[in-house]
Amino acid sequence: MSAENIFVTGAAGFIGSRICELLLERGYRVTGIDNLNTTYDPAMKRYRLETLLPSKSFRFVYGDITDLPLLEANLSKEEYAAIINIAGIPGVRRSVENPWIFLDSNMKGNLNLLECARKYRIPKFIQASTSSVYGADAPYPTPETADTDHPLQPYAVTKKGAETMAYAYHYLHGIDATVFRFFTVYGPKGRPDMAIFRFIRWIAEGVPLDLNGDGNQTRGFTFIDDIAEGTVLGLKTNGYQVYNLGGHESISINGLIEKLEARIGKKASIRRRPMDRADMQANLADISKARRELNWEPKVSLDEGLSRTVDWYLGDRERIKSIRM
Repeated sequence: MSAENIFVTGAAGFIGSRICELLLERGYRVTGIDNLNTTYDPAMKRYRLETLLPSKSFRFVYGDITDLPLLEANLSKEEYAAIINIAGIPGVRRSVENPWIFLDSNMKGNLNLLECARKYRIPKFIQASTSSVYGADAPYPTPETADTDHPLQPYAVTKKGAETMAYAYHYLHGIDATVFRFFTVYGPKGRPDMAIFRFIRWIAEGVPLDLNGDGNQTRGFTFIDDIAEGTVLGLKTNGYQVYNLGGHESISINGLIEKLEARIGKKASIRRRPMDRADMQANLADISKARRELNWEPKVSLDEGLSRTVDWYLGDRERIKSIRM
């Protein structure tokens, strides 16, 4: 019997590419799709693909999940065990500036994939969501049962819409659907528009570090390998479920900068800016449900994860520092 085939969207993205790597390591065949869009420098996406393309068990499709005929042409070719939808437009602040692109990718693309799952009888559907759906007044740590009716930006609205559409397709068509709400993911090959990548570059290269707010806002950062592991564990059959995947250590942004300074061996030159209204003051996941039902636990400590991320940047510095932020 041939290995199961998994269809992964956003395969050149930060999270999607690491999920593809993990699936390949575990003997799956993977078809990955990505449109290599310019929401951040596509050079980073091509950089990630270099690890995947040599594998004979990986097939890459250049395209967009809003293109239903393209999806149908690929998903009808062979039998798939699951769709893992990691694609979409990221960025809470960007969604305030241009909500329309988020609606297309995060909701229309999600619907296209669910329709393909229904039409071609693909039994498992995994949908990436975000801790941003919890809004401003969430309890800490935040359980999956917390209020998600008051998101602060269009990005979170579209992710909540994708969650509920997955439920509707589970209810109507029996698709086994799992939603993962990711909490502030970081690590090697991370998005160049996210804080940890930017902070490392700004400190390492001796340029001013832009800090929104007073730096007392806190995050429960989650290392990329833990996120990929949790997502792959979600391939099990369990009806419709929503799980938090988040780090077990919370830190202020000021504390994060201090840890990065110590690892890089340089002090940051901080340039303070007003807090953005789209930003949450804090996030921290209650992961008891994922621990109980998926046997998932974040394994990489913040100290280890930051060290591995800094080592990655410094180890391939000449190439990485040319990637636009």
